Amino acid sequence: MSSVRDIAEHAGVSISTVSRVLNNDPVVNRDTRDRVLSTANRFGYIPTIGRRVTTYLGLAYTGRRTLSAPFDAAVMDGAARGADESRLDLVILNLQRDKLPDETYTQFFLRKGVRGVILRTLSDSREACVAIAREGFPHVVVSERFDAPEVNYIDCDSKADTTRAIEYLISLGHRRIAFAMHNLPDCDHLDRLAGYQEALQNHGLPLEDRLVFRHPISLAAGGTVFKLTQSMPDGPTAVFFADPLLAIGAMRKAHEMGVRVPDEVSLVGFDDTDMRYAVYPALTAVCQDASRLGYHAASWLGRALNGSTPKRLQQIVPTFFEINGSSAPPRTNGAADGEHNAREAIRDGRVVSAGESVPSNGDEAANR
Repeated sequence: MSSVRDIAEHAGVSISTVSRVLNNDPVVNRDTRDRVLSTANRFGYIPTIGRRVTTYLGLAYTGRRTLSAPFDAAVMDGAARGADESRLDLVILNLQRDKLPDETYTQFFLRKGVRGVILRTLSDSREACVAIAREGFPHVVVSERFDAPEVNYIDCDSKADTTRAIEYLISLGHRRIAFAMHNLPDCDHLDRLAGYQEALQNHGLPLEDRLVFRHPISLAAGGTVFKLTQSMPDGPTAVFFADPLLAIGAMRKAHEMGVRVPDEVSLVGFDDTDMRYAVYPALTAVCQDASRLGYHAASWLGRALNGSTPKRLQQIVPTFFEINGSSAPPRTNGAADGEHNAREAIRDGRVVSAGESVPSNGDEAANR
């Protein structure tokens, strides 16, 4: 555990200069400030409040906060468990409200008494993650991937299983399959869109722009998407929802409208937790364990702060595809043909029935 005196010695400055830098004194020039902060991060400086060493692990959003989303709730639950194991306390930070214009991210985190940070981001605020990484502050980005080697992240790759889910629908006889996703794209939703496009292309089916829906993530938006698909003169016989709230909202709207799932339309979704079992029939879904992502992020940070783990984390965790009661052959096809095609799809063992789960191809987690 480094002290202000240690930082001053290694940075080649006075103790008072280190104190000024840590307290964001504007009289210190930029080069000196950057050298001091880099040294503080490199040697694991831990701020204190009074006589007490801080034990805070932060959860911060680089853009819009999405605390109400099931994914974020699960990530927080897992992060809290991981923090507990390292005797750290999880706190939620507001970068937009509290970070001063003239302070670095490191200065902000130290001012808040935070030793490491779990980051959530969208495509329009990814640069903040890169900036935090380049300052050398201990961090892990959850549910996003980066080419920059200094950025630590953990994420699920859902493209392969989305392709598998669409191909399963095709094997049942579906030829017009709609796709619904977040209107603010992140890498996960773009992965699922790419998986959808790949499956259609693999089977020579056209990609129709009017069958791709981009909406805010909410139950109401899922209902809206479902109503729009049902209003089409030549509408889809199946819909894939790239987010749990969209899928659950669509299922509720189907019941409200008296549309029978899967007899009249098949619904396939994405699930971060166990929400697929909260509806009837249970939702066929591509699944990930969001709580596990949060847990591993916090656990890795706790070990990194104690110097007992490598300095880099770039981990991809597989999803899995689970077949439940919301998918079936379309009404226009014979049930026998659909069942035969479904058996062919399952023959290689990659697609599973309700209650079973099989990871995507490859190791459970790939570390680079």
